Amino acid sequence: MNYDQTNIPENYDRGRDHGPAFLKQWMSVVSSRVGSQEVHDVLDLGCGTGRFSQALAKSLGANLIGIDPSTKMLQQARGNSNSRILFANGVAEAVPLRSNSVDLIFISMVFHHFTDPRIVAEECRRVLRHHGRVCLRTASLEKITMYPYVAFFPTSRKLLEQRLPSLAFQREVFEAASFQTLSYEVVIQTIAANYSSYADKLSVKADSILASLDDSEFEAGLHALRCAATTMPACAITEPIDFFVFGKV
Repeated sequence: MNYDQTNIPENYDRGRDHGPAFLKQWMSVVSSRVGSQEVHDVLDLGCGTGRFSQALAKSLGANLIGIDPSTKMLQQARGNSNSRILFANGVAEAVPLRSNSVDLIFISMVFHHFTDPRIVAEECRRVLRHHGRVCLRTASLEKITMYPYVAFFPTSRKLLEQRLPSLAFQREVFEAASFQTLSYEVVIQTIAANYSSYADKLSVKADSILASLDDSEFEAGLHALRCAATTMPACAITEPIDFFVFGKV
């Protein structure tokens, strides 16, 4: 999907900002997997609006460069930049950085957008220093039934099946580029306090799958979700995220 041809960038943070506890959870996950190694330079590859960029730079005490192909996304990101963060246009298949220049590469929910994942993995190996790590925060074919909006938007299942890669494929792509899998886990994250607030977040169409639905189906799904908010017990809405850490062989 070409985000510059959509309205997603303008609404992205409204739909994907899950609050400080969410960021704290993910920074704890990342920092605990990086270990004791020093991290001076971070690449946020496919950074979008930079929703993780500031937290990564701050929690790791590092300089960060965010790379994304979407000019509109980067316009949003630059509104939250500081002296330790730089944002630049670029594609993951041709990272505009010199070789051996970063200690950590963070890739969040963009693997399924890559034109050629194998070239991306090779580029990650090229720009990563010897001791470096790749942190892949991702979606997968195996988790589709667990994504909370799927039950309300039936066509989303087919679209997800078409677009999301398997866990085995994502692992194989990096291992074929001479990485080793250091860890894998499923992180359960809270994305809304209840169904009502979840519906409000989805209503801005900040998800590329939901943005692909026709208007009538989208509105029907949103209506079903709002009805669920009035009939189902109040509870936090959670979703599973697959998280890999790769290191150079």
